[in-house]
Amino acid sequence: MKFIKSILNNPIFKVSSLNTFSVLIKIAGGLLASKMIAVFIGPSGLALVGNFRNFIRQVEVFGTLGFENGIIKYIAENENDNKKKERVITTVFYSVFATIIVLSLLLLFFAGYLSELFFGKEHEYNWIFRVMILALPWYIGNIIFVSILNGLSRYKEVIKINIWGNITGVLLSAVLIWQLRVSGALLGLVISPSLMFFISFFLLRKQLGSFSFLSIKNFDKSILRGLSSYSLMSLVTTAIGPVVAISIRTHLIDNYSGNEAGFWEAINRISFFYLMFVSTLLTVYFFPKLSSAKTDKETGRVFWSYYKTIVPVFGLGLVLIFVLKNFIVRLLFNEDFSPMTNLFLWQLVGDFFKVCAFILGYEFFAKKMTKEFIITDVMSYVILYFSSHYLIKLYGSEGAVMGHAITYFVYLLVLVYYFRKKLFSRTA
Repeated sequence: MKFIKSILNNPIFKVSSLNTFSVLIKIAGGLLASKMIAVFIGPSGLALVGNFRNFIRQVEVFGTLGFENGIIKYIAENENDNKKKERVITTVFYSVFATIIVLSLLLLFFAGYLSELFFGKEHEYNWIFRVMILALPWYIGNIIFVSILNGLSRYKEVIKINIWGNITGVLLSAVLIWQLRVSGALLGLVISPSLMFFISFFLLRKQLGSFSFLSIKNFDKSILRGLSSYSLMSLVTTAIGPVVAISIRTHLIDNYSGNEAGFWEAINRISFFYLMFVSTLLTVYFFPKLSSAKTDKETGRVFWSYYKTIVPVFGLGLVLIFVLKNFIVRLLFNEDFSPMTNLFLWQLVGDFFKVCAFILGYEFFAKKMTKEFIITDVMSYVILYFSSHYLIKLYGSEGAVMGHAITYFVYLLVLVYYFRKKLFSRTA
């Protein structure tokens, strides 16, 4: 009891109560959406929705050019320098505006090809990519506005945007799924994020007064080069990650069935929800500490504070999830999804290795180790791709989660070896 009490009293678990509430709202919304999809669409429909969700994530990062972290840093550094701040916003505006035009044209001309690629020949969803053209400026605009507000240290406003966005998004998606089934689920993914634009625009205008400074004269190529260096890691991950996920899902559909792909998508959705707590704590608490750590010993202390607090609690949570897996599947989905209980063991094992590796992976961002990050990230996706494809042929959807466990076990070993000096400093 003393051990658990000491963990719970740790300041790590007292960080940002409003942000925790925002995460809980997002999880509750995601669980409700999963239940709606399970009831009205079924496992095969969930697989199609998963493919489109991966595509949207790709469009999101390419549409913003992966600038989010760079925007936050540049705005924060120049919060009191209005001219520099205006040049940053102007440079981002014109760069992203040009990107949105290019993406819109690609969506217009390749809608048929994209529909076949993501949904298969038996489904025709060309129209959803054309609807996406209309939603794209609002969706990308909201992401950029939120990043600027983050840079201005308007954290409460950002969290409130996320809370209201999640609430309205879930309600809209629920109605669309109820009325239109798969089409409604896809439409909800496109429209829901765009709704937050109007809130973020209003809050940002309150901060800046007006946008009259958005003149091409304020476009700064040096700022663009600086932002590009921050976007590289995001673009690499987003270019490869969803492609691998889509290939695994498609491989399951082609070799087994849409239901098998739906089971794999469902276990990944459950995983996403509980991993959100860890990723939030890493972003809010550990990432700043890693960034400020000057020596290997200081970095080692941050690593071990994570392993002594977060990892034990997370491990206990995974054991509880495994024990309650049948109840969880019935609660979040329905009886059609009962075969997915066979996927829990390997998924949970893989997620444990993943969480152990999380803190080490954040060191790449904290110290701007771009080359090292890209090499290890690409390596992990290559292992995931080949191990999953091979094991799927032998074990179906269970092979996909086996590949997940193998990938993060190897990834963890590689990172432990690479950061061994920092991990095992004497005073760490």
